[in-house]
Amino acid sequence: MQDIIKWSKFIPVIVLPVLALASRPSFSSWLFMWLMGFSIYAGCKWLTWCRALEKGMRPSLLMSLGYLLFWLGMDAQEFLDRKTKIGKPTRKLWCIAIIKTLLGAILLWGVPRLLPVEQPLLIGWVGALGLLLLLFFGIFHIFALIWQELGINARHIMNSPLLATSLSDFWGRRWNLAVHQLAQGLVFQPLVRHTGVAWATFMAFLASGLAHELITSLPAGGGYGLPTSYFVLQSFGVFVERSKLGRGLGLGRGPLGWLFTFVFTAYPFSLLFHPPFIINVMIPFMTKIHAI
Repeated sequence: MQDIIKWSKFIPVIVLPVLALASRPSFSSWLFMWLMGFSIYAGCKWLTWCRALEKGMRPSLLMSLGYLLFWLGMDAQEFLDRKTKIGKPTRKLWCIAIIKTLLGAILLWGVPRLLPVEQPLLIGWVGALGLLLLLFFGIFHIFALIWQELGINARHIMNSPLLATSLSDFWGRRWNLAVHQLAQGLVFQPLVRHTGVAWATFMAFLASGLAHELITSLPAGGGYGLPTSYFVLQSFGVFVERSKLGRGLGLGRGPLGWLFTFVFTAYPFSLLFHPPFIINVMIPFMTKIHAI
């Protein structure tokens, strides 16, 4: 019985994406993207909550609903632990979050209208960046600040990624901490004792790539393998900067480390948001929300 309870927490992680996939013919490509993304998110969210209960957390119903429905992070123990005392966010942080939200809205609804219509890939990439800035950097930051005002330890999932001076720093402590928390808890930590750090790191990146395939390539009906190759490339970059040669060149620190990180993450951007995704998903979505 204990084993049944232990493994039952994985059911939503499997069932929800399968149900989303089964409903694909009923939805447009962009709606299916959001549905698949939400199904993966909801399943993982439930899993992290269950794991927190297994480790002794006993949150109230209100706190549980807050974590499950109104918080984007995946560190349930950190969020649900009421013993941790945090300070109130400053006005500066509020201003920064609001400015990022406004800039994202401008980049999504304003700039694409100024671009030539015969450049749909450029329009879509600008829109994707705007959506990323609006949601992940702006609105999600505002959510974090609201929780912090209430005394809840809710760290913003985007921790100034442009300041990263290494790929390890970028992916481990700055970029989308929700995904990092999942990869650490579900892939890296269970594997590292058996395979070592290198293989566990590679498998964590590979898992991220496969998840992005479900959210980008599957709705687009093309570009399969490109998001995975992006994350495999990131794992290779991490190995390079941690190697003896990389340390000797100064990778992983200082200006050269920053440049290496920026180029390695930004230059292959089109692998992650590949042309089929832009044309078949992003452009129809931007049309629907009147961004173009």
